[in-house]
Amino acid sequence: MSVSGMKKQLHKASQLLNERLMGAEGTKLDEDFLKMEKSVTVIHILLAELLSKTTEFLQPNPAYRAKLSMLNTVSRIRGQGRATGYPQTEGMLGDCMLLYGQELGAASEFGGALAGVGEALQQVAQARDSLDVSVKRTFIDPMQDLHNSELKDIRYQLKKVNGRRLDFDYKRRRRGKVPTEELRQAWDKFITSKELAERSMFTLLQNDVDQLGRLATLVAALLDFHRNAHRILQGLHGNLQARLTAASNKPERRFKPRKIRVRSDYSNSIGFYHQPSSVSSGEQLTVLPSRPGSPISCYADSKLVLDQPCCRAMYSFLPNHEGELGFSEGDVIVLTGRADANWYEGTLGGRTGLFPVSYVDVLVPLPLP
Repeated sequence: MSVSGMKKQLHKASQLLNERLMGAEGTKLDEDFLKMEKSVTVIHILLAELLSKTTEFLQPNPAYRAKLSMLNTVSRIRGQGRATGYPQTEGMLGDCMLLYGQELGAASEFGGALAGVGEALQQVAQARDSLDVSVKRTFIDPMQDLHNSELKDIRYQLKKVNGRRLDFDYKRRRRGKVPTEELRQAWDKFITSKELAERSMFTLLQNDVDQLGRLATLVAALLDFHRNAHRILQGLHGNLQARLTAASNKPERRFKPRKIRVRSDYSNSIGFYHQPSSVSSGEQLTVLPSRPGSPISCYADSKLVLDQPCCRAMYSFLPNHEGELGFSEGDVIVLTGRADANWYEGTLGGRTGLFPVSYVDVLVPLPLP
C-alpha cells in the first residue's frame, strides 16, 4: 500500500473513532438508501441460511450433503453421469428388503412381499435422486450464483460508500487545513459511490420475478416427487392387500415332524429317529456332507474369511480413479488398512485398492492402532 493510501486509511479510522467515541456527527444517508441497505443485508443472511437448510433438507447426512454439493447436474440430466454416489435412505431399505425377499424365495409369501416392497422403495429412491438433481439445478445453483456474484458486488459497493463517506467527513471536520479542491473531490467520490450502490440495490430488490420463479420451481419439484412417491406406494399398498387376502384364504397346514437319519459307529446301520435326544450314548450323531451353496457350506467358507479383518459389500462400487477397488454387492473384502475417515484399503481376488466406507458392512474390524 502506498503512503497516501495508508494516510487515507488512518484518516478513515480517525473519523470512525470520533463518531463512535466522541459523538462526532457524520454525513447522514437518505432514508430510502438505508432501507434498501437493510433489505440487502437481510437477503444476504437469508440466502446463506436458505442454501444450507435446503441442502440439509434434501440430504440430512453430512457426508451425503458434501456429495450433493459436488453433483454435476448437467451430466446427470443428459444421462452422461453415473449415480449420485451415495444411496438414498429409501434405496438402502429397499436393497435390504429385496435381498432377503430373494433369499426367502418365491415360495414364501412374506419373501415375495418383501421383494415387492424393496423394488417399490428403490423406485422412490430414484425419484428422490431426480428431486436432488432438479432442486440443485433450478433452485440451489441460481441462488448460490446470486449470493456469490450480485450480492457480493453490492456489499463491496456499500463498503466503498462507507469508506468514502468517512474520508469526506474527516476532511470536512478538518476544513481550513484541507484544501477546498480536495474536499470537493472527496464529496464527488462519495456521491458517485452512493449512486452506484443505490442503483445496484434497487435492481436487486425490484427483481422479485426471478426469485418467485425459483421458489415456484422448488415447490414444483417437491410436488412431482411426492406425486411419484404416492403413485408408487399406492400401487404397492394394493399389491400387499391382495397378498394379505390370498394368504388369509390359504388352507391351514398342520405340522408333521420328520425323521432324522443317523449312523451307528458300531453296526454302521442307519436308523430313523423323531428326535436327536433319542440317540443312545453309544452312538454319535454325524452330519452328511453339505451341498455347495447350502447354509452349512456357506458358513464353513465364511469362517475362512472371518478370522481376519474383513467386510461385506452392501452396494456395487465402480472405480472412478486409478487405485480404487471395484466390487459387486455381496462380495467379502479383506481389510488391509484405512486411508482416512471415508476410505478403506482392502483386497479382493488378488486386487488391492481403496473403496468408500459407506459401501460396506464391517464383519471383522481392523485392529486398533
